[in-house]
Amino acid sequence: MMYQWELTIPELTGESSRRAYVYVPDSFQQDESLRYPVLYMFDGHNVFYDSDATYGKSWGMKEYLERTGTELIVAAVECNHSPDGGRLREYAPYSFRDPQLGRIQGRGEETMQWLVHSFKPYIDQHFPTLSDRSHTFIAGSSMGGLMSLYAVTAYNDVFSRAAALSPSVWFATKKLNHLLKNAPVAPDTVIYMDYGSREMGFHPNMMEQYAKVTSILLERRIWLDCRIVPLGDHCEASWERQIPFFMADLLYQPN
Repeated sequence: MMYQWELTIPELTGESSRRAYVYVPDSFQQDESLRYPVLYMFDGHNVFYDSDATYGKSWGMKEYLERTGTELIVAAVECNHSPDGGRLREYAPYSFRDPQLGRIQGRGEETMQWLVHSFKPYIDQHFPTLSDRSHTFIAGSSMGGLMSLYAVTAYNDVFSRAAALSPSVWFATKKLNHLLKNAPVAPDTVIYMDYGSREMGFHPNMMEQYAKVTSILLERRIWLDCRIVPLGDHCEASWERQIPFFMADLLYQPN
């Protein structure tokens, strides 16, 4: 079952509305006592429907969940489409300078405050969730992948697992590395992280920084699944093909 509605995020964009999407497994229609883990995702407009996706191709998440019978709620909110760097502001944990847009005031922390203290409580109240940390996950790609790394470390008391696809780890490297090294994380934290082989040259020192982030996470003894996707690209079609890989990590039960 899919649910869709318009919401506002007053802290970030005042009264401007954006779409929210929630997928609930069909099994809930047969047994309303069921409760499910929740995966929160960034760039919600790109998650489910090609018709809503920025470039006309979504992740096809609904089709995957239905085809595989995956018992998981997925909750996703559309990004800020403002042409003056709205998405960059909301998905940037730290401020930085963009070559084209100039200084970008990073509001990723405000985004996470809203997600954790407003959106998550709403989802837990209105949908059949397992709301505890062990059943609460987060995922995204590109800047959304960076935000997923930020969320699972800075908000490790809320999120136990994360999937960061093509994460923008080239961004604010000193601050990011400091967070990953020092944020208190529980020993059961799971992170899936990948990058496409065709996108490794997009930014200077990309390979070096990706290896650095991987090393930090391993030093922290985080359960890390790290991949270089053969012929992988920076696009929804490529990220869709990685769904089985990161879903296996998000839902893996060692016992």
